[in-house]
Amino acid sequence: MESVWFALSLTLVAGMATGIGSIVAFAAKRTNYRFLAVSTAFSAGVMLYVSFIEIFVKGVDALAKSYGDYWANWINAASFFGGVLLIGLIDNLIPAAENPHETHSAEEMAPLHDASAPFPDFKDKGRIVGARSQTGAHDHKVGKGRLMRTGLFTALVIGIHNFPEGLATFLGALQDPSLGIAIAVAVALHNIPEGISVSVPIFYATGDRKKAFFYSLLSGLAEPIGAVAAYLLLLLFAGGDTGMIPPQITGIMFGAVAGIMVYISIDELLPTSRAYGKGHDSLIGLVGGMVVMAVSLLLLK
Repeated sequence: MESVWFALSLTLVAGMATGIGSIVAFAAKRTNYRFLAVSTAFSAGVMLYVSFIEIFVKGVDALAKSYGDYWANWINAASFFGGVLLIGLIDNLIPAAENPHETHSAEEMAPLHDASAPFPDFKDKGRIVGARSQTGAHDHKVGKGRLMRTGLFTALVIGIHNFPEGLATFLGALQDPSLGIAIAVAVALHNIPEGISVSVPIFYATGDRKKAFFYSLLSGLAEPIGAVAAYLLLLLFAGGDTGMIPPQITGIMFGAVAGIMVYISIDELLPTSRAYGKGHDSLIGLVGGMVVMAVSLLLLK
């Protein structure tokens, strides 16, 4: 039971990092985009390295106990691409304007931490491609009658989007505490700029900084809630009399988690890092994350 509480604690800490991002958005006098670029790429480096070097291998090892080496590799590969498909479907179900991984311009960010700053011109509704973009902004203006509906819808889609990340952190920590810590660090770093991005549309929808902060926290809470729900469902349908998740189910979940994390890294983190950064910021962060993860895993062996 202690391992479950430890895994849940790590998942909660990683999820709550969205609140840190929201605080940064409202408190910082100026957003450090290069820091966001490096930290986001660092998170991608950690996720990619740990997915291929640790999680994917652990999936094969767990499956081999039940199916042998040959079929274990086939099932693990299928689980990996199943995880990619799952997160891809979830990502495509979220409208672009509500996606928490959309980046925002310095013009959009200014009113969040400076009440005297003018609101940006929303006439051009083209998609912002990070701090470099000077061509328009998201249209975050919403009529008063739609504020509550918009807020609830935003919370819902963000919660769905963050569900697999919470499952990855929880399952990793449950099976291997050191692995869980590594995943939690990566997800937390990833959630800081996410919290900033969540705060922007909510602020423009409501004009309320407290409400924007609340919804950013809500998006992070989806991770531990989703992880616990998935864990209980696994125990209910696969736990049997022992109350433990069978190794074959664990192996399939590991493969799927690896696929989810690779998708998040390539489709969300690296493009976001490139949008925020300059020069080789993304490459420095990516390699740095891999190096730190490699050294950490070697020291823990």
